[in-house]
Amino acid sequence: MTFTDNLRKENDDVFQEIFNHSFVQGIGKGNVPKEALAHYIKADYEYLNAFMYIYGIAISKSDNRDDIQYFNSQIDFVLNSEIHPHNNFCEHIGVSYEELQGYPLPPTADHYVKHMMYHAHMGRLGEIVGALLPCPWTYLEIGKELMNSYKPTIDHPFYNWITFYADERVENTTLQMRKRLDNFAANASKEEQEQIKIAFRKSCQLELAFWEMAYTCEKWPVGDYVKM
Repeated sequence: MTFTDNLRKENDDVFQEIFNHSFVQGIGKGNVPKEALAHYIKADYEYLNAFMYIYGIAISKSDNRDDIQYFNSQIDFVLNSEIHPHNNFCEHIGVSYEELQGYPLPPTADHYVKHMMYHAHMGRLGEIVGALLPCPWTYLEIGKELMNSYKPTIDHPFYNWITFYADERVENTTLQMRKRLDNFAANASKEEQEQIKIAFRKSCQLELAFWEMAYTCEKWPVGDYVKM
């Protein structure tokens, strides 16, 4: 059993909670509240921007061209491919993608971004990948779960979203990231492996919290931060 096999087994409890979350099940049923979809897109747009920045930090910590090329390709995937599932949600609620960009992060998303930034700045490459991996991995499994459970057809309102994340490209992206993390972990000390496990577990928990944040339209207690 590989290092990432063990990570998946150790965090199955969180994965199952994600699969059963009302927002995720609502995608399968095709009936997520429109305000929740809008809240999700606003937060996820900024979250994915941070995701790309963290890949940039990983590039700055890389000591060979293979790692640099890999992290650069991941930036390209986020920048040019993950707009498609966002557009599916936007089309459903009748709002342009551009209208939902540039909003302050809600508390949970803000915490998630800072969690990843912490591990990016404080850890080595294995720890960075450990913090990032739950995002593509949980989405891949969500896509597959919804395909199996609901068998959506082309007329399903979220057909494009579900099929995007269940697709071979997301699966390959996840497998490549897992293999890279397995390699990093194989050359890491016990202490570094433990930090990877901690980063991965927290990111799994925050993936679950992100769905809840979007579904409840979570906001700051006394208003968002306003740029002066």
